[in-house]
Amino acid sequence: MSYNHADAAMRELIASFSCLEAVDLLDRLARTAAAVTGTAYAGFVRVDALRLEADAIHTHAPPGDPQRVRRWLAESGVLKELATVPATVRLARDAAVGEPGFLATPLPLATRDHTFVWVAGRRFGDGDEHLLSRFATAAGRALEAASGLEAAVRLLRGVRAFRPAQPPNLPVGGDRIPG
Repeated sequence: MSYNHADAAMRELIASFSCLEAVDLLDRLARTAAAVTGTAYAGFVRVDALRLEADAIHTHAPPGDPQRVRRWLAESGVLKELATVPATVRLARDAAVGEPGFLATPLPLATRDHTFVWVAGRRFGDGDEHLLSRFATAAGRALEAASGLEAAVRLLRGVRAFRPAQPPNLPVGGDRIPG
């Protein structure tokens, strides 16, 4: 393969690995979690390695947030509960007191932080819990794959950065060493 072809192939590989943006992936996963469970709300919460703090890292909600789930997430204490509990959390819906109904399950990620996918907006049962846990497994794999692709792009860019302008022992315009 000629040097120009190798450079073009490297650029093409980096471009194909770079097309997946983590923020877009989180948004697509959240929208899909909401659709799969028949809700309008979904998102992701990250818990630190010491299990002291939890932060909503992505929230999908309908325009205007009619059930005020964003506010409820911030004020209800559910984030603190997710920080301390390493398992699925299901909270009943009680519209009279502003409880939207909530279901969160951990993603099986091999990282130092713990991540939950959650859905909200209705009453959830055992079937919903099972469905969301299966979705969490797929979402975890997708996020790990995206992270792996990001790491691969960094490595490939390093390879390109340290390649010489013209490989040694190759005649200009040729791809074979005379011999």
